[in-house]
Amino acid sequence: MTRCVETRNLSDGLAMNIDVLCVGHASYDLMFSVDHHPTENEKTVADSFIACGGGPAANAAVMVAKLGLSAAFAGYLGRDVYGELHTQELLTHGVNTQCVIRDDSPTPLSTVIVKPNGNRALINYKGDTKPLTAGSVDFSVLNPKVILFDGHEPHISIPLAEHARKVGIPTVLDAGSVHDGTLALMGMVDYLVCSEKFALQLKGEEHVALAYLATLAPYVVITLGERGLIWQHGTQGGALHALAINAVDTTGAGDAFHGAFAAGIAAELEWLTVLRYASVAGSLCCTKMGARLGLPSKEEHKAQMFSWLFT
Repeated sequence: MTRCVETRNLSDGLAMNIDVLCVGHASYDLMFSVDHHPTENEKTVADSFIACGGGPAANAAVMVAKLGLSAAFAGYLGRDVYGELHTQELLTHGVNTQCVIRDDSPTPLSTVIVKPNGNRALINYKGDTKPLTAGSVDFSVLNPKVILFDGHEPHISIPLAEHARKVGIPTVLDAGSVHDGTLALMGMVDYLVCSEKFALQLKGEEHVALAYLATLAPYVVITLGERGLIWQHGTQGGALHALAINAVDTTGAGDAFHGAFAAGIAAELEWLTVLRYASVAGSLCCTKMGARLGLPSKEEHKAQMFSWLFT
């Protein structure tokens, strides 16, 4: 990477105020709809095809913007056609891209193969693209209310999380799976929001994982897909059921959940309302094809929130 500036104070008077800064992975997604996942040596034909931007943190930033809050994305996109398409897509959604690093390594690609029941298979390709180096992003240009990490850019995320703790900026970790980035950050954030996969990889059983993770972070949430979620804050805890939906494609549901969760924290919603706010976003994302295209609008989200709260 050719650009390198030291991280400075995020509360610099010249910085732009942002509700949520999302730090981590961006990719370009190629999605094929099939009637079944192909087996070894099998050739199959897709019923439909969608191409759009993806990646946990990038999708979360778009989710925040679609909910009407200000969002920024920090991460890497190549100077190739996929990086250009994704950058323009972020800008179209109103996402601030001042902390996006562009260079000659390829934009990561994801091929997503989706069955009619919403289940998916993924193939990721990064080529020679490496995580951004420490100090490669100038975070001083932004002043966020909340920072969301997905763990895929650990070298810029760890010092930023340390700084956020010092200055009192709330932080959220999207812990989708166990890897070096999520392991390093899980004890450094205020809100540790994990997938069921992460919990099982870490401790083998979700409630055991919840109890353990609650010793590391003040607030812990484990999402369980169609079974809803469980949470713990100190000695308090509970569960929340999932919305009953007709799942078309589960790709991006977690990204929508995490983006809406961070948006709810930025909006200073009451805790249980934050959980519902995020759950609605994740559920609605499953009702359309494509992670980015499935992210609900502010109007769709508001209508479903109203329906849930008053029925």
